[in-house]
Amino acid sequence: MAIERILIVDDDFIIRKSLEDMLRKKRYNVVSAPTLADAQRYLAKGGFDLVLADIRLPDGDGTTLLDHINSSNKPPLTVMITGHGTIESAVNCMRAGAFDYVVKPFSPAEIEMVVKKAGAFDHIRRVNQHLSHQTGEGAGLIGESLAMKHLKQLIRKVARTDATVLIHGENGTGKEMVASELFRISSRQDAPFIKVNCAAISENLMESEFFGHEKGSFTGATERREGRFELADKGTILLDEISEISPALQAKLLRVLQEQEFERVGGNKTLKVDVRVIATTNRNLLRSVEKGEFREDLYYRLNVFPLEVPPLRERREDIPLFAREFLKRCGRRHGLHLDGFSEAAMKVLMEHPWPGNVRELQNSIERAVILVEVGKEIEPEDLGLVSSVPRGAIVQTPPPVTAAPVETLHAPIAEPAHETSSIGQPIPLEEVERQHILEVLRGAGGNRTQAAIILKISIRTLRNKMNEYKLAGLVAEDVVGDEAEMPG
Repeated sequence: MAIERILIVDDDFIIRKSLEDMLRKKRYNVVSAPTLADAQRYLAKGGFDLVLADIRLPDGDGTTLLDHINSSNKPPLTVMITGHGTIESAVNCMRAGAFDYVVKPFSPAEIEMVVKKAGAFDHIRRVNQHLSHQTGEGAGLIGESLAMKHLKQLIRKVARTDATVLIHGENGTGKEMVASELFRISSRQDAPFIKVNCAAISENLMESEFFGHEKGSFTGATERREGRFELADKGTILLDEISEISPALQAKLLRVLQEQEFERVGGNKTLKVDVRVIATTNRNLLRSVEKGEFREDLYYRLNVFPLEVPPLRERREDIPLFAREFLKRCGRRHGLHLDGFSEAAMKVLMEHPWPGNVRELQNSIERAVILVEVGKEIEPEDLGLVSSVPRGAIVQTPPPVTAAPVETLHAPIAEPAHETSSIGQPIPLEEVERQHILEVLRGAGGNRTQAAIILKISIRTLRNKMNEYKLAGLVAEDVVGDEAEMPG
């Protein structure tokens, strides 16, 4: 699919014309040039995916053309065309960077095969470029509680199908790890697994991220770009926090799920894909449907096979397993070795309410690994937790270990105005919500990411609430954590 625009370079008019006609019938966009100079002028404009070039040209040879192509930022693949007596030259061109070569006289089937091979190679190359930017160490599916055993059983059943899966769960429960495990044991495990964090991409860029764009389709679109669905062809795409996409994009996503086709932004060519979709959400999407925030038809199209990831407080028997695994990983990452947890420290871990779930547990242990001296056990005070915090209470983020707080990150938050009525009238619900959000922000030290976790809403929803209640001016932009990706 990645091969769309092809440049043919050959001084033989008959060969050039026959290649043009054949490739255009296959719906490729084809341009041809009889000389090296003409080819260089076309290549300077960019936008080609493949070049079919004769080695012998009136004003140069294939090596000169390859040097010109490889000097560009994103060079197209090049296939050399050669006669029987110049195969050695073709091999030399391949050593110089050519993708493949064909020998004259060639058949249409040979050309079609080499173009398809180039397309498959280019797709893999682009997928690998995208995956190279996806970093991070996953927690995996750890847990032997009844809830986790049941979840693993459901994952095994749905993994062998191509059914769309919607994973529900609070922030930090490990929804992305469930999706990764589902992919790992599926029949598509050897194909691409492309992840999209819908909460971390601005609304005006989301469509381009999903479906790609054509060169010149908007300001800054200096070249054609494949979207995540195109990269995930024959594989799986994870739409993390699906509730964050706009209503307009919901309609386009519904079409992809139903028809497996779309157009790039600014393009008119319909692209077909074969993609298995997994989505996650920390919201009650049925309630969002009732409020008109999420399309009902899209909800039912996504919710073919729902999976619920239980919060950590409902599977406390798994806490020791997580704690030991995180201790081992953090120690390896930081080059430190600790003797484990004291009995008192494990008691604190077991009693803590974990409003941030598995993510909060991992962060707490990493903090302890950095604080504790090598060879010693982790004690309760190293964890920065309060063992007796009641469920639903605000848990403040531990202060930084070193360095004084940077005052410019968080402006002082004003005390909330507790309005009461002289005749005993109740406070309006909106004011109650406003005061609660403000109190949570105070408890989180002004950190919106932490506040969103405590409130069990997305950062985007928190930002909207702050604007609605005119709270934005009370908190400075959190340049460190406000836009950070919040894994499932």
